[in-house]
Amino acid sequence: MTNVWIRQTRRKAVWGPKRTLAALVVLCVAGLGVSSADAKPQHTRQAPHKTAGAPGAFVKNYKLDDELSDRSNRATAALTTTRVIVTLVPGAKLPGEFKKYALNKSLSLINGEVLDLPNGVLKQLAKHPDVFRVHYDRPIKSHNYRTGIAVGARTIQETMGLTGAGVGVAIIDSGIAAWHDDLTNTTAKLFPYGNQRVAKFVDFVNGRTLPYDDSGHGTHVAGIIAGNGYDSKGEKSGIAPDANLVSLKVLDQDGKGTISNIIAALNWIATNGATYNVRVVNMSVGAGVYESYWTDPLTVATKKLTDKGIVVVAAAGNLGKNAAGQLQYGAITSPANAPWVLTVGASSTMGTLSRNDDEMAAFSSSGPTAFDFESKPDLVAPGVGTVSLAVPGSTLYGTKSAFLLAGKLALGSKPYLALSGTSMAAPVVTGSVALMMQANPKLTPNLVKAILQYTSQQYPGYSSMRQGAGFLNTLGAVRLAKFYVTAKAGDRVPVQKVWSEQILWGSHRLTGGIMKPTANAWANTVVWGSAKTMASTGDNIVWGSMALNGDNIVWGSSTSGDNIVWGTSMVGDNIVWGSAMVGDNIVWGSDCGGADCDNTVWGTSDGDNIVWGSCNAGDNIVWGSSLGDNIVWGTADEDESPVVYPDEVVEPLPSVDLEFGDLVPLVPTTTLTPDPLVTPVDSTVGSIGGF
Repeated sequence: MTNVWIRQTRRKAVWGPKRTLAALVVLCVAGLGVSSADAKPQHTRQAPHKTAGAPGAFVKNYKLDDELSDRSNRATAALTTTRVIVTLVPGAKLPGEFKKYALNKSLSLINGEVLDLPNGVLKQLAKHPDVFRVHYDRPIKSHNYRTGIAVGARTIQETMGLTGAGVGVAIIDSGIAAWHDDLTNTTAKLFPYGNQRVAKFVDFVNGRTLPYDDSGHGTHVAGIIAGNGYDSKGEKSGIAPDANLVSLKVLDQDGKGTISNIIAALNWIATNGATYNVRVVNMSVGAGVYESYWTDPLTVATKKLTDKGIVVVAAAGNLGKNAAGQLQYGAITSPANAPWVLTVGASSTMGTLSRNDDEMAAFSSSGPTAFDFESKPDLVAPGVGTVSLAVPGSTLYGTKSAFLLAGKLALGSKPYLALSGTSMAAPVVTGSVALMMQANPKLTPNLVKAILQYTSQQYPGYSSMRQGAGFLNTLGAVRLAKFYVTAKAGDRVPVQKVWSEQILWGSHRLTGGIMKPTANAWANTVVWGSAKTMASTGDNIVWGSMALNGDNIVWGSSTSGDNIVWGTSMVGDNIVWGSAMVGDNIVWGSDCGGADCDNTVWGTSDGDNIVWGSCNAGDNIVWGSSLGDNIVWGTADEDESPVVYPDEVVEPLPSVDLEFGDLVPLVPTTTLTPDPLVTPVDSTVGSIGGF
């Protein structure tokens, strides 16, 4: 295939749904094969190289971000104001002359403050020696039964007795209902808000002290994670129905908010999370990507939590297709673009209990990430037609009335609502993480992601930029997490046939081994994708152990104790770039030769940012047209239009061994001590608002 590039000079490009694409035309001429050996460089200079896990050439060293620089230079600067996030140098406090603009919203997690100040003062603030950076406080929006069966969560609950009990789950969203039957407490634990399983509610929007959800989005998310199915006689229960919920309201009744509210919520978790045993945070919210994740204050704040051992789960976004219905790449939103975040795209159960007919959801955002060119999402989970909790009187209850569903009890209102989006997929993974943490409390965020990817099921026809490592397999992930608690030499690893047995480490696919829980790759402070523990100066990263004939049949069977098959050489496929149009490459630079290059998405003229992709008919890339420019991302105005599958499930429960290649006998919880293990067999590869 030969590529011809035509570029128009333009300062800023706007991409995405409900916007016009005119800055870039990509012409593909099919039928001409190009091999790696035949590929000829199109540049006269070598592309800049990037160290894995370290800032690349697109990480700007600035004081005012691009948006604020523009506002400070406008003729109306003295007459207008902007809400900003100011990060200070270590040990510094907000200079006295700017305190009058402060909103008294401490962001100590990033040593920051929120100010509302005249645009004419922006440059003065940026020049102060105590100020590190000044960021625009960007606006944001809010991004069952079949699901539980399809991912294997029901099997976990029934055969292993794991329900998320004792695990704290923080939900950063629009709040939580003052009352819902499916959130009632059935344990001996006392909760502060009546009989609801809500351990703490904090309102960063209106400052109210009692739980409420005027949007309805946060309650829907909470039900996917931890609803107990009371109003449906257990049928519509969540993934971890006994988990303890911490609700942090950052979105208003329309599902909108600001970056500073989210950071304030993350700040609260960093300070108070241990009190409520918060092990996982759900962020079904997202914002546009305007800079590298190394400098974006939102992604930097999430890194502070993962450093503390808290898993941060984020929705990938709903920008999988543009307004013309074309598949588009590169639309992962923030903070899901950060490598330390567990990023979740959406799949569809197609309204059945079986996994065999599952598909990718068309709206689910694809990678790679803007500026940093990382492989995302990490995996996908069901997010189409998801039935969860409804809140009478909320915005969604009124605007989505056609998708309300009754339960099995006689009530004065309908307790359930069907919604679609990566907002619904993320909490499926969050609930799965809660089950994993109950099974193995020593898991780190990196090891959680590795287990989820390794046990996921890779579906044919979808690239890694669409499905990540594969479709979520909660059953396999929890079993492997539990296995690591007591694993010793000679134990058999509980492999299932559907496991992908791969890890997407940064932008490389690693196969052929098994994770060692003690490996340095899983440390809290190691950035996912790094080659060394401390950027370029630390120890080499070690991931796993020697495998036998592709399967690690017996744990610890290697004759050499330090025989490692995954290491700094990055053995395996490049899944984001390379020198030819082969394999899984989605975007590539002609001079990289397979190396970790920054210059991976532009072509014919040195210095020009020519965006290119897979050249499949109908494909599209959403990045802008000028190197270093502030990229504006299109965002959907609301959740993907919901799908309502038939509410009454009449099909029989699928066979676990057929669905997962599972030879583990299912026995009642009362006799399960410990979880049986099975000899592994070969693997089969088979906005914020509205996510």
